Amino acid sequence: MAGISRHGDPAGPRPTRRERKKAEVRQRISDAATALFLRHGFDQVSVSQIAEAADVARPTVFAHFPRKEDLFFDRYPEVADQLTRAIRERPAGTSPVKALSDTLMSATRAGQAPYGMQADMIPWWRTVAASRALQARARELADQLGVELAQAMAATGTAEPDLAAALAVAGYRTIHLEAVRCILAGEDPAAVMARHPGRIQSALSSVDQMMKQTDGPSGENFGQAYFPDAIQQAGRDEPPVSLAGSTKTAPSQRM
Repeated sequence: MAGISRHGDPAGPRPTRRERKKAEVRQRISDAATALFLRHGFDQVSVSQIAEAADVARPTVFAHFPRKEDLFFDRYPEVADQLTRAIRERPAGTSPVKALSDTLMSATRAGQAPYGMQADMIPWWRTVAASRALQARARELADQLGVELAQAMAATGTAEPDLAAALAVAGYRTIHLEAVRCILAGEDPAAVMARHPGRIQSALSSVDQMMKQTDGPSGENFGQAYFPDAIQQAGRDEPPVSLAGSTKTAPSQRM
């Protein structure tokens, strides 16, 4: 709808013709890449093949997507924007973790990409599972999201913003990956979807309750009280490679 952004808020000035054409080229590149990745696998597709399929020069691809992996995770900026806005624009008296939980549950129930558990996402998840490069990039983006959420929390006066953001991201990602694994193992996506919002709420509610304790003990005592084993192990072992969080749908399922 004209004048309304994807988040439903009044949009700013209408994009110029140049901006619209740039966005169209970016979308065409992304759609071409998605189709090739899902058909052949991420590691088997070259940037040159993507450029040819999108009818653009190879440098044009890199002008829009500096890394090949970002062609696959091209919706990350939308996800980060939606979640940081939820924190910055939350109602008075609402904690940032509660604002995140509400946003994630609402998007999940609505089947909004990339939060839903639709069966047509299975090829996408399998593509991630087959590529260590995509899994590594997904972990980097999770870390980046944690930084952006922490910045939004700090800007709105949240105590221990780095800790709150890290726990929230870890909690949601754990629940998301668990749901994806269940579906890939053969469980009915509808059954997984039915319980998924409640699992998100439970995990983030626990994080919210833990963060309220930061008004008591020091940050060090708080961490040792809740995560003694994690603190002892932190930085020693890289977590096992697992299925990466999804941030994109096939072209036919874009919003």
